[in-house]
Amino acid sequence: MPQDFLLSIDQVSKTFRRPGASPLQAVKSVSLTVAPGEIVALVGESGSGKSTLGRIALGLITPDSGRVVFDGHDLTKISGSAFRALRTGMQPIFQDPTASLNPRRTIRELLTQALWKNQTDVEKRCIALLADVGLQPAARFLDAYPHELSGGQRQRVGIARALAMEPKLIIADEPLSGADVSIRGQVLNLLLDIREKREISYLMITHDVSIARVFADRVAVMMMGELVEVGPAEEVLSRPQHAYTQRLVAAVPVFG
Repeated sequence: MPQDFLLSIDQVSKTFRRPGASPLQAVKSVSLTVAPGEIVALVGESGSGKSTLGRIALGLITPDSGRVVFDGHDLTKISGSAFRALRTGMQPIFQDPTASLNPRRTIRELLTQALWKNQTDVEKRCIALLADVGLQPAARFLDAYPHELSGGQRQRVGIARALAMEPKLIIADEPLSGADVSIRGQVLNLLLDIREKREISYLMITHDVSIARVFADRVAVMMMGELVEVGPAEEVLSRPQHAYTQRLVAAVPVFG
């Protein structure tokens, strides 16, 4: 793998076998890269295969063929403790923070669980993480439960939990879905600030072309399990070449 790629998804395919139904080929020979410090938006409609591709990259789903290389290591050939150690450098942010945060654990417990086992000054580190994601005064949130927070606050906790492992790459699967406009802007600005401060890369999975336009360096458009167009965000979204990308761009509301 070229050294200038942090993540390389190489000719990955995945078919789901369903009892009583035809096999579903969710991902078809997809290749995609993310460079250090780069933001790549993976764009497509629901059912296009983008979330499956993200889960394959995270090691949550095993591909039928192809490979996933992260930080110079082929994840498809590593297992056990070696895989888990390498995987800490790549963390997810999920679509629904309510579902992804254990409702029986306090914010302190959720963050402590995510920190390295040999981490010293755990409470101090938890407070710093919450402050980094804009939850102030941070100490006030430590003993709260997820249901006591707003949707935007829960998503910030999800981001703090991802940052606890000090990752090089964050894979964010529709992290703004269902959020109102003000929260979407706040979270996007937060993610950009984090990229600036920590030099983190992002693979942002979204159906929203407007988010990709303002957030990403590069855009990859996925349709029915295949990548149909990849390139610089401004170029792809201003002058789309593929008919599917053209339809996605045309569907974005324009306000006078």
